[in-house]
Amino acid sequence: MKQRDQWTSKIGFVLAAAGSAIGLGAIWKFPYMAGTNGGSVFVLLFIICTIAIGLPILLAEFVIGRRGQADVVTSLKKLAPGRKWYLFGWMGLAVSFILLSFYSVVGGWILSYLARAFTFRLDVADHSEYFNSIIANPLEVLLAQALFMGLTIWIVQSGIRGGIERASRWMMPLLFIFFIVLAIRSLTLDGAMEGVRFLFVPDWSYLTGTTILVALGQAFFSLSVGVTAMMTYASYLPKEERLGQSAVNVSILNIAISLLAGLVIFPAVFALGQSPAEGPGLIFVILPAISSQIPFGNAFMILFFILMLFATLTSSIAMLEIVVSTGIRQKHEHRRKAAWLFGILIFIVGIPSALSFGVLSDVQIFGSSIFDFADTLTSKIGMPLGALCVSLFAGFVLTKAQTDEELRMHPVMNTLWKFLVRYAAPAAIVIIFITWIVEIQS
Repeated sequence: MKQRDQWTSKIGFVLAAAGSAIGLGAIWKFPYMAGTNGGSVFVLLFIICTIAIGLPILLAEFVIGRRGQADVVTSLKKLAPGRKWYLFGWMGLAVSFILLSFYSVVGGWILSYLARAFTFRLDVADHSEYFNSIIANPLEVLLAQALFMGLTIWIVQSGIRGGIERASRWMMPLLFIFFIVLAIRSLTLDGAMEGVRFLFVPDWSYLTGTTILVALGQAFFSLSVGVTAMMTYASYLPKEERLGQSAVNVSILNIAISLLAGLVIFPAVFALGQSPAEGPGLIFVILPAISSQIPFGNAFMILFFILMLFATLTSSIAMLEIVVSTGIRQKHEHRRKAAWLFGILIFIVGIPSALSFGVLSDVQIFGSSIFDFADTLTSKIGMPLGALCVSLFAGFVLTKAQTDEELRMHPVMNTLWKFLVRYAAPAAIVIIFITWIVEIQS
């Protein structure tokens, strides 16, 4: 039996964890969620939720993962023997499986657009109609989704050191460099400051229970908490690494990239007279429109979609790793076969989501398309519920001696963290979740 893999350095772990956290949550979903939920108010709520609720839960996942030193189900059985807490490990596994099934669809869209950008085929009259025609093409979306899943599987099959850490070490720095270049270019457009005001000057009329829940869901989605991804990554972390500093670094990087994404998108949206409430297709409609109106626009767009691909892959490999690590348990020699087996199964499960904008567009589940239902099931239900379980487990099941040993922080900080994961985070999740249900019914 092969020895369990480990990260080779703290920076490798932080970059991989940040890559998992950033992904489409920051670059694809954050802009369109901000655009459809009032901009600045959503941004403020997102930052508050990330720091006050997301960060303590992220640290809780780190604590549980490193303490268990195994896949999530095995870790929870080891840390709470004879109890049913391992069931939320299986729930996290299921949420990750569903999440990657529709996440890979968006990854396929990115590959489609990147190919078109390289071949100069995005200079069209109506970008919204063009986007809809692409995602309605069943053959193209399935081939692109399959290619994206193939890239994800290829990285994950090589393990932590040879695959995930190596990929993150060069993709994450490039992502930051590309984003800064794109943000500077967007801010130099005429009328760009209107987009900056939309992003940072609050309109309090958007402060509702739904906006708060969406911001909380975005904090969970962008930090990858509630699906046991961070628990899985932390299980490969050596005992000498300090968890608190790593959690803070990941959270700061996540907020920074989300804000950079907003500074790339919204100044350009307002400069060109577009609507920020475009929805999931925001970047696929707005970016090509921008590129057709600025010098070297096609190079700008190629750069952005390469960046998108990097960010999407760093998240998708984390989600597949959750499934693979649980599937192989301690039999690490089976990693390659498991990566291909589970990757193909996830692709198959994602086929209805891929076709939900075309041949299956008439299929509705509780009034939503298959794609939107999968998104709601994971980001608004599964992830908050998983985060609630993580908080309660770290707060009430792990002993003070166990958490202190893993955290190695100042006693005051340990006490504050314990209070947040025991009471503040669970209360916030329950209250906001109830508010969302009441608003839906009304």
